[in-house]
Amino acid sequence: MAMSRIDNSKYYDEVVARHGDSAQGVHWNSQQTQYRRFEVLLEFLELDEGVSLVDVGCGFGALYGYLNEKKMPFKEYLGFEIMPSMVDVAKAKGINVCEGDVLTMPLPKADYYLCSGAMNILTRDETRLFIKRCLEASERGFVFNLLEGTDESMVYNYYRVEEIELLADELGVKCQTKSGYIERDFTVFLEKNKV
Repeated sequence: MAMSRIDNSKYYDEVVARHGDSAQGVHWNSQQTQYRRFEVLLEFLELDEGVSLVDVGCGFGALYGYLNEKKMPFKEYLGFEIMPSMVDVAKAKGINVCEGDVLTMPLPKADYYLCSGAMNILTRDETRLFIKRCLEASERGFVFNLLEGTDESMVYNYYRVEEIELLADELGVKCQTKSGYIERDFTVFLEKNKV
């Protein structure tokens, strides 16, 4: 596997120290843009009181807070986060969070896997593995966002929508996308066949 673009600790430690438990503390511009991404992610899902969710790269647990603030139904929530400082904050809020690397650790089954922003500094190989593993662990599908563009950055991971559509074909799943809600950002829902 190719080397990471940038070390997670190097990327996050300084902003966590400066901004703490906030959208800026996970490298988003504002809570408004963070919430807009959450809104779009959740548009694709059929949520009800029986649904289990795994939030990969959950940071401080902002998506969990958003789900509760909007009174969206779900049965179970589990966050995955690689940064210990973020895990500690999320756990202190009473959020169910597991510390570890989604690329290597065993993943539990859940109806839906979600990811907002956690693939933005991965390599292309890591992104493909991340998507495949989350999709395999999901019962209904995996919804995530990526930065849209040509992959030329030494820090950020950019994709074109067409590349993800080709990956969906390769994985044999239905692909829905949405863009235009935030500049240079798009959301993907890889949906498994309903039985």
